[in-house]
Amino acid sequence: MDRRQFLFASLAAAASPLAMRGAWAADTYADAFHQATARDRWLRAYGGIDHDVAAPSLRIEGRIPAGLRGTLYRNGPALFERSGIRYHHLFDGDGMVQAFRFTENGVSHEGRFVQTPKFLAEQAQQRFLQSGFGTALPGLPFATGGGLDRANVANTNVVVHARRLMALWEGGSAFELDPVTLATRGPVTWRPDLKGMPFSAHPKIEPDGTMWNVGAIPDSLAIYRIAPDGTLAQAEVLKVPGLVMNHDFAVSRDHLVFVLPDTRLDLDKLRAGRAFLEALAFPPDAPMKLLVVDKADLRQQRTFELPPGYLFHFGNAWNDGAGTLRFDYVHHESAGVLMDGLPGLMRGDAASMPPRSAVSMQVAVDLASGRVRTAAMKDVVEFPRVDPRVVGQRNRHLWLSTGMGKGLGTLMMNAVLRYDVESGKRDAFRYEPEALVEEHVFVADRASTREGAGWLVGCAYDVAYGRTSLNVFDALRLSAGPIARAWLPYGLPPGFHGNFEAA
Repeated sequence: MDRRQFLFASLAAAASPLAMRGAWAADTYADAFHQATARDRWLRAYGGIDHDVAAPSLRIEGRIPAGLRGTLYRNGPALFERSGIRYHHLFDGDGMVQAFRFTENGVSHEGRFVQTPKFLAEQAQQRFLQSGFGTALPGLPFATGGGLDRANVANTNVVVHARRLMALWEGGSAFELDPVTLATRGPVTWRPDLKGMPFSAHPKIEPDGTMWNVGAIPDSLAIYRIAPDGTLAQAEVLKVPGLVMNHDFAVSRDHLVFVLPDTRLDLDKLRAGRAFLEALAFPPDAPMKLLVVDKADLRQQRTFELPPGYLFHFGNAWNDGAGTLRFDYVHHESAGVLMDGLPGLMRGDAASMPPRSAVSMQVAVDLASGRVRTAAMKDVVEFPRVDPRVVGQRNRHLWLSTGMGKGLGTLMMNAVLRYDVESGKRDAFRYEPEALVEEHVFVADRASTREGAGWLVGCAYDVAYGRTSLNVFDALRLSAGPIARAWLPYGLPPGFHGNFEAA
């Protein structure tokens, strides 16, 4: 399967150094951003850092539960500037993996950059050597002469499977890390003919340890099934008409579930020197495609329509035993956050952030009749998580980040929320008036098998003090507030995703 160029070769050629001559003569993002931080100090969280960090013993308020032992791994973009040049999109920053270790002696923290070939080459020269997904830099190509792994920033998620710790990015290989030192071991190749193929950032691990993942190719989806022991059990490529931009998916007992926005690519914009992202368009009135794939036979596929919009993340999916597939995802009215909001964030333009409109969408698909029903929750949310013991099964609880109140809460997430999807009840906690809240991760209490028995663990950046806290909640009593907080002596750029590995 020589798809390791993933049909991206022609796209990369269009974004060659010759094409980049039309890019900006001078970069203004860095100056604009730093000037804006004097006015909107919360932007300082996105200034980035340029070195590894460590704190062997964090100051703790409250008491860490005795059953909470292990490591919370987090990942996200952290390095945004070199030699006065700033990336134009949040997704372009080099990935830093965080390890928060819970032991009987307390909580420690370590953050290390993933040593990708891109990072090492640019670190050696102290300047950017190529353009990014959302940043066109004059004279610098985007991932030519080596496939997309040349541009791999390993900045989106980090997962442990079969004792292997992997940093993940949308468009290329997983990078294996040492789980103790966080040292980078190198790219993961599942099979020789799959070298360099996209291995996306949102794998789904079923309760039996089977891991499913996908890789988006311009006109296809690569499907991976990894056995509980970490060996590749299956890899197939499914043809999907049109340009495929797929960030996340869901898995049920019987199906793989994809929601695919209508995506267009303007090659003329690439040739004119625009970034790959800037050459994309998402027609606002076009329905999204719901693709349902039979896990037992990947050739068995059905397509349905969902309302126009955009999405990043799923919560969970399950088959109800009566012929209905149920799942939830976070529905955005448009791709405005991706296309306008995150570039605006990088230049310090808070006014460019679109009004928050993302809501949890509950979907029921009658597989016999083809009828699709949707119901939107009222809260504006992102980053849904479920108890990992019910992935692919019926879940009652759904944890999310949300924004509450006025001020910063109208732009960014400042609270955590739990939905009881059966009763419709909600339980929430709002952080300090000026707090930037990341995805929070559910950690099961191994002393109980009851869904939801455990803790919700996640980071918040305190704007007033410029420091990050790690917070622990009783997962079923969020409104009671954190039962423990571990304070870092420094601030971390807000990350994307992570997972907990029990000791």
